[in-house]
Amino acid sequence: MSPNSKLFKTGLLLLALALFLGGCRKDNDEWDNRTADEMYAEAKAYLEKNNWRGAVRTYRELQTRYPFGRYAEQAQLEMAYAFYRAGQPELALSTADRFIRMYPAHPNLDYAFYIRGLTNYDQRIGFLEKLMPDRVRDRDQSVALEAFRDFDQLTRRFPDSRYAPDARQRMVYLRNAMSAYEIDVANYYLRRKAYVAAANRARYLLETYPGSPEAGNALVVLNKAYNELDLPQLADDSMRVLEHNNPQHPYLTGEDDEGFFSKIWPFD
Repeated sequence: MSPNSKLFKTGLLLLALALFLGGCRKDNDEWDNRTADEMYAEAKAYLEKNNWRGAVRTYRELQTRYPFGRYAEQAQLEMAYAFYRAGQPELALSTADRFIRMYPAHPNLDYAFYIRGLTNYDQRIGFLEKLMPDRVRDRDQSVALEAFRDFDQLTRRFPDSRYAPDARQRMVYLRNAMSAYEIDVANYYLRRKAYVAAANRARYLLETYPGSPEAGNALVVLNKAYNELDLPQLADDSMRVLEHNNPQHPYLTGEDDEGFFSKIWPFD
């Protein structure tokens, strides 16, 4: 092949590459010329299609290119939701927290607390609730407490929020799960003959979760523990409260039988 022929082919390749790069640059320029309205609409479309990664990517681009636009605040809030649905709880929580700090007077601040609560709720409670509802009480309740606090802030600060009714229902469930966990621990101490610890746990339940379905069982623990500690007056007091508030409790009717599996789960 002659040098001129090689030079000609090299020139053609360079020309083709220049045209290709120019076309790409033109496409990118056109893509980069998207308005805030267009980017926000695109991100919302991703959300509606459950394309969480696409939504997060577009919301981030929107915030980067239009940090002071009217969509920037809402984009951050909806990005928290996308992280939550994508199963990325740490990012969902951090994004919601950032929104709460940056926009304390935002009209949709209630939604940020709701997303926080949902994320904490599903992180430890939601899956187990669906899989084994009866065993929610056996899990570490620290995240449940975080979810309860998030929902509590929402309902106290925004009692008329559209998310408040659902938050209140979840709070009742969380309160009952946490009180059930406390009674399991108290009964564990009873079986271990740690009577002071059992009584302390039962009192904590009664003080922290008044009106809980486990209140009667807490009084039973107190009665048993005080009898073992040779504190008859306190034992009698707990029995009188139980008789007054729950006269049909199995402990009073002689039907207090936990069953084999209840006795061995989850500690023994």
